[in-house]
Amino acid sequence: MAQFDKILIANRGEIALRVIRAAREMGIKTVAVHSTADVDAMHVRMADESVCIGPNAGTDSYLSIPAIIAACEITGAQAVHPGYGFLSENATFVQALEDHEITFIGPSAAHIRMMGDKITAKDTAIKLGIPVVPGSEGGVPDIESARKTAAEMGYPVIIKATAGGGGRGMKVAETEADIDTAFSTARSEAKAAFGNDEVYMEKYLQKPRHIEVQVFGDGQGGGVHLAERDCSLQRRHQKVFEEAPGPSITPENREKIGSICANAVAEMGYSGAGTIEFLYEDGEFYFIEMNTRLQVEHPVTEAIFGVDLVREQILVAEGNTLSFAQSDLEVNGHAIEVRLNAERLPNFIPCPGKITQYHAPGGLGVRMDSALYDGYSIPPYYDSLIGKLIVHGRDRPEALARLSRALGELIIDGIETTVPLFDKLLAEADIHSGDYNIHWLERWLDENMG
Repeated sequence: MAQFDKILIANRGEIALRVIRAAREMGIKTVAVHSTADVDAMHVRMADESVCIGPNAGTDSYLSIPAIIAACEITGAQAVHPGYGFLSENATFVQALEDHEITFIGPSAAHIRMMGDKITAKDTAIKLGIPVVPGSEGGVPDIESARKTAAEMGYPVIIKATAGGGGRGMKVAETEADIDTAFSTARSEAKAAFGNDEVYMEKYLQKPRHIEVQVFGDGQGGGVHLAERDCSLQRRHQKVFEEAPGPSITPENREKIGSICANAVAEMGYSGAGTIEFLYEDGEFYFIEMNTRLQVEHPVTEAIFGVDLVREQILVAEGNTLSFAQSDLEVNGHAIEVRLNAERLPNFIPCPGKITQYHAPGGLGVRMDSALYDGYSIPPYYDSLIGKLIVHGRDRPEALARLSRALGELIIDGIETTVPLFDKLLAEADIHSGDYNIHWLERWLDENMG
């Protein structure tokens, strides 16, 4: 087994701080990489060492594989934690690290490739006994095939890019009259976004929830699930509000789908953290994709189980078996996370700038993951996420009350943020009852902030 003395974090912002904190508790030194724009960033200040790897643009810095490998060699870092985004699901990056005898804190390149292609991922899910959405067998090559497949499946249908993500290359055809435009638009968007215009087709569920199951494998035949998260409140397929456990999931369904997912990662020989994502409607789960990385919303899972997922990632990457068994994992209470973005409402326009005053909320059951500080200037080159507010309570009503209280304590001056959105949402009866699906927020925004 390897024993890391130093790891490099190939990321920035709050997730880089998250990894630094876990490593420090384990007695492991850290290396922060940064662009020229991030020279004053908090992750650079907190790490034991830092290396500038390029200019402002992410393509020239955080996405530069040669620069990150060079930083490892300069500093003697034995392993790389990718965080999420950037190179976290890039199989070429993982292979390059292996070629330089640097450990990737995450799954193998083979598993990333397997789950990175939507069609291969769906085929794999079927073989592993994971329930899937009815859909085309492989890609849909042309408009005639699209019409035929849609007619056999029944409308509405959704056309998706095989290499897609973030809602790009996805179009819904409600009726036969929509299929030509939906197919051609999805292909052109896929080509522009991913350099690959292959698309496939699935039955479009009308009012599903977005449920994801947190899984963990040790690559040695061990696999567990850490229940589910409900991420149904989304804008343009981007999550804004996540909670665990899911308010619509019964203990019986939780155990059923959790066991299927845990057995799947064990059978795959999967190593590290992963998330198997589903649409959930009328008591049935339908596989969407598997994310082969840590999720933005992982803190809500940590809150209800009392485990450190980043620490576990590092331990497994060192060659250890899982430090907990399925029988050790019991849900405790309820947790909610809201994503805070530097954006101007109501149009969600990015709003970078200088923070003139910052005060994080505190108290029982409140966690703030952010890289903000007084005087920090948010650069305009990266994602607008500036923080995550996580609350934990004995039950869902207590968690919602705690979220409201914490939002009232939070101060972020100098820029505009999405904090007012959550103040408004917490006044809605549907939020308190948990009665919503993946379309609810878009409709609410049109009616209330359009």
